[in-house]
Amino acid sequence: LLGDTEVAQIIEPVEIEGVFVVPATIQLAGAEIELVSALSRETRLKSIVDQVVEDFEFIIVDCPPSLGLLTINALTAADGLVIPIQCEYYALEGLSKLLDSVRLVKTHLNPNLEVFGVVMTMYDSRTRLAQQVVEEVRDFFGDKIFETLIPRTVRLSEAPSFGQPVTMYDPSGKGADAYRNLAKEVMDRV
Repeated sequence: LLGDTEVAQIIEPVEIEGVFVVPATIQLAGAEIELVSALSRETRLKSIVDQVVEDFEFIIVDCPPSLGLLTINALTAADGLVIPIQCEYYALEGLSKLLDSVRLVKTHLNPNLEVFGVVMTMYDSRTRLAQQVVEEVRDFFGDKIFETLIPRTVRLSEAPSFGQPVTMYDPSGKGADAYRNLAKEVMDRV
């Protein structure tokens, strides 16, 4: 976001055929602070994505949970977003701020931005709280909420520490099944 490196030089293939990543580096930690005084600070990622957009069918940007300049850059560069919401007590608190930010970005920086959907994560069917959170989110978002609920499982939480997607770490597990189902739902909406 701040350097002169061409994005094409840092794109790396992964074990899954046809999937590539641009890995985060330690420099990303300070990027938020350095972007504050940068010219065109909200559109840096869009300029980078525009360099390679024709080379890929989909480009997915995984954002931090904060609403700082890194997230604003992602929203400015995106066609749409999938909002993950944890099935926990405080999960809905930051939602109104996120939706306000989406409206501002749509108004001032990216008029084509749309919410593709909302996915409920860390769902534990044994708890009444998780069920209540899902009901509240369904009431608020209506048909924007994906049917697939991402479960809270040990194997799902272990996968990142092994540097693998859950579909490789535990391919027949509930978490992998849920993410495959979510992928199908997202593809149907995009």
